[in-house]
Amino acid sequence: MGTTAEAEVFAQTLNDRAPDALDVRTVADEGAARGLVADREVVAAYEATADDATLFVSSAASDTTASVVQKVFLPVAYQQQLPLQVEDVVPSGEGDPTGQGLFFLLVALSVGGYASAAAISAVVAPARTRLAARLGIAVVTAAVVAAIGTVVVGPVYGIVDHALGQLWLLSWLYVSTIVVIGVGLHPLLRHWTTPVLTMLFVMLNFTSSGGVFAAGLVPPFFAALSSFWNGAAWLHATQTVVYFADQGVGRDVLVLALWLVAGLLVAGLVHLGSVRRTRLADELAPVTEEDEVVAA
Repeated sequence: MGTTAEAEVFAQTLNDRAPDALDVRTVADEGAARGLVADREVVAAYEATADDATLFVSSAASDTTASVVQKVFLPVAYQQQLPLQVEDVVPSGEGDPTGQGLFFLLVALSVGGYASAAAISAVVAPARTRLAARLGIAVVTAAVVAAIGTVVVGPVYGIVDHALGQLWLLSWLYVSTIVVIGVGLHPLLRHWTTPVLTMLFVMLNFTSSGGVFAAGLVPPFFAALSSFWNGAAWLHATQTVVYFADQGVGRDVLVLALWLVAGLLVAGLVHLGSVRRTRLADELAPVTEEDEVVAA
């Protein structure tokens, strides 16, 4: 950090060493660097003085990412012959020493969501139950799954000790999307519904969520997904209400809401298609002699 020519050259040198892995820039002073880390605008900030070097990170945003940048800048400080100090600007809570508690909750909610969708689809037959009733059951089930997850990370394990109401609401919105999409797609995909949900909310979801590594440290495909995927929106929103309370969650809530709206539209379209296929099948079904006698 700094506005001197030496700082600019240092930043450019790091960029040149790993142009595809690092995006290094300079800031005016320590306060600006702390602010960017606290706002999750950058994953880390490095300051070197005549006596030592300091690396500013945020384990609350991503503990694994903080570990990675330490491995990046430790050799840099060694080359400069400076002792490296690591300062955690926004640390994770005492009940979450690894900083992975919310990510593991994301995993549990995702599995609970598509498992609930499979159970509802197996018990509630689309042919005998109205779409509104099935979607109502899906939303209520999602509320229960979200409540269980919130209780586990809250009172049971103490990973989160505040903002539990907000955490439950965000979790309910997230799980509702998974269950609604699963219940909505089942009349069309049948036994393929669970593999599709696994692809959407496990394979594509977890890597792009930022729970393991920040978007800047994952392949470009998953980094692009993180800008609009619902798992990334949920994790960013829950981190905000738990650790970054001065920041807003409006965009994340909008993403989660749009996913739920998309799920409802998918369920509606699949239902209309099923009704149309059933009507056509009835019209094309051959009329038996018994049916003719009854009609007469």
